[in-house]
Amino acid sequence: MLSSKFSVPMLPLAAALLLWVLATNAMLAAPLSPVRCDVATGACMVFNAYGTWPDRSFCKVGEAAFPSTEQELVDIVAHGVKNRMKMKVVSNSAHSFPKFACPGGTSGLVISTAKYSSRVVINASSMTVTADSGVELSRLLQEIGSHGLALPSSPYWNGISLGGLLSTGSHGSSLMGKGSAVHEYVKAMTMVVPATEQEGFAKIVKITDQDEDFMNAAKVSLGVLGVISQVTLSLQPIFKRSVTKFEASDINLEREILEFGKNHEFGDVSWYPSKYKVIYRADDRVPVSTSGDGVNDFTGFQPTLATAVEAQRILEEGFEISGDHTGKCATGLVQTQALFATGEGFKSSGGVFIGYPVVGFQHKIQSSGGCQASLSRQLVCPWDPTVRGLFYHQTTVSISVDKIQDFITDVKTLRALNPAALCGVDLYNGFLMRYVRASSAYLGKQTDAVDVDITYYRARSGNTPRLNEDVLEEVEQMALFKYGGLPHWGKNRNIAFGTHTAAKYPKLQKFLVVKSKFDPDGFFSSEWSDFALGISGGSSNLPHCALEGECVCSLDSHCAPENYYFCRPGRVYTDAQVCRFVPPGTA
Repeated sequence: MLSSKFSVPMLPLAAALLLWVLATNAMLAAPLSPVRCDVATGACMVFNAYGTWPDRSFCKVGEAAFPSTEQELVDIVAHGVKNRMKMKVVSNSAHSFPKFACPGGTSGLVISTAKYSSRVVINASSMTVTADSGVELSRLLQEIGSHGLALPSSPYWNGISLGGLLSTGSHGSSLMGKGSAVHEYVKAMTMVVPATEQEGFAKIVKITDQDEDFMNAAKVSLGVLGVISQVTLSLQPIFKRSVTKFEASDINLEREILEFGKNHEFGDVSWYPSKYKVIYRADDRVPVSTSGDGVNDFTGFQPTLATAVEAQRILEEGFEISGDHTGKCATGLVQTQALFATGEGFKSSGGVFIGYPVVGFQHKIQSSGGCQASLSRQLVCPWDPTVRGLFYHQTTVSISVDKIQDFITDVKTLRALNPAALCGVDLYNGFLMRYVRASSAYLGKQTDAVDVDITYYRARSGNTPRLNEDVLEEVEQMALFKYGGLPHWGKNRNIAFGTHTAAKYPKLQKFLVVKSKFDPDGFFSSEWSDFALGISGGSSNLPHCALEGECVCSLDSHCAPENYYFCRPGRVYTDAQVCRFVPPGTA
């Protein structure tokens, strides 16, 4: 730690007190670090941005390191290897749901990239950018755009680090060109990996797009190969996008879903099954000369009053406790109508939404955020764990284009039995359907697909069932098992991963061969990552495990029989096993 002495003019007492209050509020408002250490004992714990891992366990580590240079990163990895420590990397925000950032045990080493974010170098002549892995996407896109260039694809949330988004295969939406995944634009990468004692216990490996085998493993690696140090991405000349959203009936959705993706380069679809409604996002590249300087400030990613998100959660919990389908449906209708009417955060050139189309530069349209940088303790991200705001599961599965029509048909058939049972997703923007292309990455998408992203209520207690739990469990199992969908590596409940992984990723063995070359002793592997890759381990068999997606139920005890939730077959996908409410006195 460095310290310096400085002096400031004396201020009147009232002004000094005001500044102290503002400074204190700003300090308290800073988002909690994913790595939190006890000053007295030195023991540390690792959390995700939501404050809770899927299995609700704690992630304890023996040491935490915060490198700011590549040499420091090499020294830290060497320290871990020399002392035979399990290691994992965590970003400044840790937005992944699964426990890929947890080394396992209690004596591991977590390496934070929070301070590893100084380098962003644009090469205009080669149209590339090279950046440290800890650089946040929001900054990266701004730097690229300011040089008259564009990264063609990115995730919708810009509060994620470059290393984190690559490791989990994060993407936007497109079936055109190279598709919507950022890793398809990686030209080169440096990684710090374990080494022999003669090599100093750690070394830098440089990978280019000419090293096909290594690159296909490294560009979606789940963090099990080593630490991503720097990444070089290929860029394009800057362009603008024109966005128009419109509502329609979902009566022809299964027939229109693929054609819409083929017709609109960056299009997506938000499906509200309970409302029999779809919101199509027609989003296309247009010339720079097209009038407009719009921006994408998605409402759900903006700083939100803590009291507002707490009130929203209290309302939703009330519906759950009372079993109020009608309340969820009515609230969902009001919310979706209000968001659509106000552009869902899209703003025209004057900074307000005046209608579609909204035209703006790529770096201002492709991704959004803002709440992660809030300096007010009263304005937070809606999922901030320091307030009792939104708390949810995410099921995000990519279903092959040749199967998506049948999936939609099955969901409609299930909906017909009880449309109100699907109202809960209306509070979380419905089923967000984005387009992804087949990837050369060994752990990337294996075919062109539609990525179905469903966010929904999670109880504060892991033993508490959800209203209409069986319906979304059946949808989840349809997507994963009946239609063989691929899970998003940075989202999902634990049942999305495991023993069926190998069958879904034909090139998994090629990935594991590279893994054995980079990290033969498994310093960057854990019980969780081995389970996720289908190498070892199995699902939980504990009571209530199905409520949180820790298992697919096979026994009533996996549900909540004390609350009359029992394990039953699916109604449409009968191979599914779901936790269904069975009222007392009924069969």
